[in-house]
Amino acid sequence: MLRFLFATTALAGGLFLASCSNAQETPADLDVGPAMVAAANPHAVEAGLEALRAGGDAIDAAIAVQSVLGLVEPQSSGLGGGAFLLYYDAQSGDLTVYDGRETAPASATPELFLDDNGQALGFAESVFSGHSIGVPGAVAMLALAHGDHGALDWADGFDAATGLAEDGFEISPRLARFIAGMAPRGPLDEWPASRNYFFTDDGTPLPTGHLLRNAAYAETSRALAADWRALYEGPLAAAIVDAVQDEPRPGGLTLTDLASYQAVRRDALCRDYREWTICSAPPPSSGGVTVNEILGLLEPYDMSATGPETLEGWRRFIEASRLAYADRDAYVADPDFVTVPVEGLLDADYIAERSRGIQRTTALPTSSPGIPDGIDAPGADATPDSPGTSHFVIVDSDGDVVSMTTTVESVFGSHRMAGGFFLNNQLTDFSRTPTDANGALVPNAPEGGKRPRSSMSPTIVFDRDGEFVLATGSPGGSSIIAYTAKTLVGMLDWGLTPQQAIDLPNVVARGDVVRVEDGMDPAVLTGLAGLGFTLDANRGENSGLHIVRRLEDGTLVGGADPRREGQARQP
Repeated sequence: MLRFLFATTALAGGLFLASCSNAQETPADLDVGPAMVAAANPHAVEAGLEALRAGGDAIDAAIAVQSVLGLVEPQSSGLGGGAFLLYYDAQSGDLTVYDGRETAPASATPELFLDDNGQALGFAESVFSGHSIGVPGAVAMLALAHGDHGALDWADGFDAATGLAEDGFEISPRLARFIAGMAPRGPLDEWPASRNYFFTDDGTPLPTGHLLRNAAYAETSRALAADWRALYEGPLAAAIVDAVQDEPRPGGLTLTDLASYQAVRRDALCRDYREWTICSAPPPSSGGVTVNEILGLLEPYDMSATGPETLEGWRRFIEASRLAYADRDAYVADPDFVTVPVEGLLDADYIAERSRGIQRTTALPTSSPGIPDGIDAPGADATPDSPGTSHFVIVDSDGDVVSMTTTVESVFGSHRMAGGFFLNNQLTDFSRTPTDANGALVPNAPEGGKRPRSSMSPTIVFDRDGEFVLATGSPGGSSIIAYTAKTLVGMLDWGLTPQQAIDLPNVVARGDVVRVEDGMDPAVLTGLAGLGFTLDANRGENSGLHIVRRLEDGTLVGGADPRREGQARQP
């Protein structure tokens, strides 16, 4: 039996931090079961499965999956980006968050994205700028996790990526669409490395099915296989700095910033929801706080009686999302720089008070933040929504689980390349307007060494006996939170399979405009409008949900988002 063994620090309202220390002896007869990889590209899935077949564990498979995703899905994640990895060790019962979030260079100030007149730069002007590039954290994070848990040699995790980079892979339809879609705007064509990689000599974007080789990526992959610190010191690090500091719009990242980067182990943020325990990433990610607040706001209501076909089920989900997003925008940032009232936001009394506002017959007139214990007043925020991210889930045959969200921020990140991969534009996850109306610094303002707030929500769910139930998560900028919460409500309250939960229309209610994906029942849309909601309906959504669920008999069932190109497969 898989037991929930990790030590916990109890907080208010059923909230607790799950630490990475053992709580008791490991059972000698711990059951082993099947394995599964669910990720956004078939090449990455196969790389993860091959690592498992070779005797690797979930961490080894995660290294293989990430190194391949950076090659075949460069619009979403890569070696030049960051990640949060939630890891459950079934043998010990430990639950650990590995924080590979990028950091701002030491030279960054709150005015990072202001022009000479003190006005916030436009989003595109900020993104396609060296100022947007933070110190990449995904590689250091994976190295930290591998040192703790890996079974195979570190170098083995790069074999699949090296081979694909040398032999070539066919450009997928989704990648081809992004290449073609970016061409008219110019930025990809602005940088020689990306122009030469994705366009023919006459400027034509490479099409679906083109066999794409990347010798520079293969060289980088070999260097990292030999020593992960090659990304942070030496010739590759110098190439990264040169790309950041290149004209036009050079940034301030230095070799010292790269060499100083450290990935961080953190306690998982867990909260009880009905008969389950929901665990995810703590700040600087806002995922664990906000997903758990959404669920807490819904807990007083019988969601199982108002399923996905009902107006009332979606109304409640929308209002809970609006309230939780308002709190998220006001309070969550890097806890090393600001006070984040996590315990107050997830306190049972605070949530109960906020939740009472959901019990109404018309839409809430506004979605203002509350004032939880531990804070005097809400902050302000001016952070955009960017979709350049990927998520995957791995369960190995010992029952170990990885739920990892990985990102370069916007599509193709900053569009600058080094070593055959794209560099992130993660610093645009800071608020570009650094002060509020009173001139006070907002929580998520840029500062040197600070990690920008994230929405990544890698999630693992346990039952009250400590048994692993499921792992979920998604890309999608700030919409990650809504996408992930949708699947949890879908599976835990509405009794859906992972695939059915993924296939539900996405509904994102951040602020007073509710985005509703194409496919929602027209009667529900009409009803929501009649209740006073402002809808942006029948639109597309850029989720990339991947889920693995463990059934009562120990077998695994997975789901992959049809909005992307992923799979959920077993070895």
